[in-house]
Amino acid sequence: MNKLSIKDRARILACLVEGNSIRATVRMTGAAKNTVVKLLTDVGAACAAYQDKTLRKLPCKRIQCDEIWSFVYAKANVPTAKAAPEGAGDAWTWTAIDADTKLVAAWMIGPRDSGTAYDFMQDVAGRLAGRVQLTTDGLKAHLEATEAAFGADIDYAQLVKIYGEAANKGPERKYSPENFCGTRVTTVTGDPDAKHISTSFVERQNLTMRMSMRRFTRLTNGFSKKLENLGHAVALHFMYYNFGRIHQTLRVTPAMEAGVSDHVWSLEEIAQLIK
Repeated sequence: MNKLSIKDRARILACLVEGNSIRATVRMTGAAKNTVVKLLTDVGAACAAYQDKTLRKLPCKRIQCDEIWSFVYAKANVPTAKAAPEGAGDAWTWTAIDADTKLVAAWMIGPRDSGTAYDFMQDVAGRLAGRVQLTTDGLKAHLEATEAAFGADIDYAQLVKIYGEAANKGPERKYSPENFCGTRVTTVTGDPDAKHISTSFVERQNLTMRMSMRRFTRLTNGFSKKLENLGHAVALHFMYYNFGRIHQTLRVTPAMEAGVSDHVWSLEEIAQLIK
């Protein structure tokens, strides 16, 4: 690692943030696999620490939250998997995006349960400067977690999408979505503006994650082998997304739009976060 120049580190990071796997990055850059993994580990940890410190007192007004599924090492067959590490199995990444600036203000990896929901909402609340309007899906765990984190100081609604089974459902449609039938909106706390009760932006961020991180791509062997490496990859992804990539609609990065950065970060700058 110490022998890599900043330019070489940036080349490796460029491969990773554009959705390439570890092995593909090795083939493209000529770097050793252990070197790529070590760089991801070091930079990912630095990105997580930097964003944890920087993404505070955010001027967000409208927040959307969701959870996206991936897995570590094995899926449902963890009990029978050989040498399964700690943290193997389903891994849900909880995300909170600002609908106006498109900044991903917080994320957390853990089970899809009430304990993770509580910790996640506490983290989200601790990053905001004032009252916000919040929209989540209909996951029950969000209700108590949001109340514990915000109390009555929030305008909160749940949006549930309703699907029905397709008439021509067959083997060829195994991986196709069900027919979308409509939505059900429930106001939970406060007085949320009906025009802004939506999870569209956070769901679009889910697609960005699946396109930008190989370990999130479905039906491949690009999954994470260790929970720690998943965390490092997610931290690097959000560092690049928030600070290093110009949003097509905003014409600046989400961090610049939110006022937490004054320029577009280069991958060389991100690489230099390693102390």
